[in-house]
Amino acid sequence: MMQSVSPSQGVTTAVNESREPANRTRIQRLRGLPPTFIMGLVMVGTVAIIGAIAALWTPYSLDVVGAGGRLSGPSSEFWIGTDRLGRDLFSQLMAGFTSAVIVAVTTAALAGSLGLILGILAALSGRFVDAGISKLIDVMIAFPTLLLAMLIVTVRGASLSSAILAIGIAGSAVIARVTRVNAARVLREDYVMAARVSGTGWFGIIRIHVLPGIMPMLIVQLMLLAGAAILAEASLSYLGLGAPPPAASWGRMLQEAQSTVLVQPWAAVAPGLAIAWTVLGLNLLGDGIRDYTDPTLRTGT
Repeated sequence: MMQSVSPSQGVTTAVNESREPANRTRIQRLRGLPPTFIMGLVMVGTVAIIGAIAALWTPYSLDVVGAGGRLSGPSSEFWIGTDRLGRDLFSQLMAGFTSAVIVAVTTAALAGSLGLILGILAALSGRFVDAGISKLIDVMIAFPTLLLAMLIVTVRGASLSSAILAIGIAGSAVIARVTRVNAARVLREDYVMAARVSGTGWFGIIRIHVLPGIMPMLIVQLMLLAGAAILAEASLSYLGLGAPPPAASWGRMLQEAQSTVLVQPWAAVAPGLAIAWTVLGLNLLGDGIRDYTDPTLRTGT
């Protein structure tokens, strides 16, 4: 005899069968992610988590001097020892992750906003305006970031915001150049021409066609810029142009540790490893996004 199937069982079976292809599609998408993307995401995620924790809690306050003696080695109380003032190195290292996240996010936001506006304006404008903006971009790229930072610090004083402003303005030139080239390419596409003929305004073309067309490239460039910004901020802090104490900075930790590196090597090794980990993670994440969004790299053609 044939078994009868109730309507509810038939609906459940149909729903389960429809879910299986969707689940398989998600698994296939995860398997298709480049290894560089996964590794970079893990590394950058670690930095973000530590930075979030350090913003709320560190084992010791950064301005506590002499908590564990001068230049003491790693112990159960001070995991990587203390510096020449007796401050906990691990607390400074954790707080440095918070500063790195702030620098990466704010610099990328500032450079991305300025660069996007300049690049799209150059791509949409006529020949003379485009040439003028291109010359401005060339001058900004040629102007050394550290020199620009010194000028801004002279006016505003040494602080983290001054370093972010200098790095963001310098980085916006690279974003503007790449945006201009890619936006001009998108604007020459047939579907953009058709949208323009059909009466779509420039704002709609930018929102519907240009931004989605350049966004993968822009995200990759911002990832690379964030890594370069962390390196630049560390360099500025090493030169004394970053955030003043007791604010944490990996660059200043390196500067303070250079005279005592033989006595307390962890004072220099720990921030150096943190800088390398963060910058490498951002670069890997950017490369992974580029590999995933570029069809020629995915298919190997």
